[in-house]
Amino acid sequence: MIISSIDLLNFRNYGKLSLAFDPGNNIIFGDNAQGKTNLLEACYVSATTRSHRGSRDNELISFGCDEAHIKTLVVKDERDTAIDIHLKAGKKKGIAVNHVPLKKAADLFGILNIILFSPEDLNIIKDGPAERRRFMDMELCQLDRVYLSDLTQYKKALNQRNALLKDLYDNKNLLGTLDAWDLQLVRYGKAIIERRAKFIEDLSPIVADIHSDISGQREKPSVSYAPDTSAEAFEERLFMARDRDIRMGATSAGPHRDDISFAIEGKDIRTFGSEGQKRTIALSLKLSEIRLVEQIIDDKPVLLLDDVLSELDRNRQNLLLSSLSDVQTIITCTGLDDFVENRFHTDRLIHVVSGTAEVVEK
Repeated sequence: MIISSIDLLNFRNYGKLSLAFDPGNNIIFGDNAQGKTNLLEACYVSATTRSHRGSRDNELISFGCDEAHIKTLVVKDERDTAIDIHLKAGKKKGIAVNHVPLKKAADLFGILNIILFSPEDLNIIKDGPAERRRFMDMELCQLDRVYLSDLTQYKKALNQRNALLKDLYDNKNLLGTLDAWDLQLVRYGKAIIERRAKFIEDLSPIVADIHSDISGQREKPSVSYAPDTSAEAFEERLFMARDRDIRMGATSAGPHRDDISFAIEGKDIRTFGSEGQKRTIALSLKLSEIRLVEQIIDDKPVLLLDDVLSELDRNRQNLLLSSLSDVQTIITCTGLDDFVENRFHTDRLIHVVSGTAEVVEK
């Protein structure tokens, strides 16, 4: 699949923009704070309905405007698919596919598969567990709509249970209603744990092979799912922690506390690994996503690279760029020196200046 074109209206610092992409390698260059990342953000919203920066819909609309539009043309299985996102200040976003409105935003997932790699992703190993859970969830939600539904229902039940726990501290008469939320939490939580376990099981050997190539066959890491509780033990864990949860006003067991562990020769990379090892694992993790997604959907995802090269040394730059064959890639950068020095084949150059983007001759 590829993104053929994108049209923006009042999105971030773009008043009006129509831009076509090449099926191959697209480099978006320009000075900082000109709007390069905003273009990747618009692509990401078109695939996932949300910003990768965590921004609210209102923040995506140009200052002084009440609404914004993103229109993305996707070519998949030799067919054109038009995705329209309508952002309205203070209101629910509108989403249409081929001009047919979607009843649920979740129905958009899977139409356009995107993998985004930003400098922040290089810190996924040393950051907290929330970032690693987000990594699992964002990929699984694009690949599996059932998982997306289960995760949505789990989060709703978790929020309701936590609100009830706070009320129970002062009103024990509400204790009987806790069972209903526990039932929901266990039902959806078990499904999430099982799907995450399978995802990491499939991803782990791919990460190990890529990391081994990067390190010159010197290292072969292991990646494993570190659930807070097993699916089988979740219900009992939840019941046993009930008194503590009431005292704390929060749910202490469940997949919302899961993690991923990384090791080399049995040693935890987060604790004992060098900065280079942590960055190499992070790079391997992202590159492995491309292969895994391709295996699952029998198609190639679109790869977005947001100013990542500047954060990598020459060896890792070479490996990343050499791995981008046969995948539509949209890359942002401030300068073109790294691509010239690495003899990287570029199909389209796009220069961004103050919310304008123009294709330039190579």
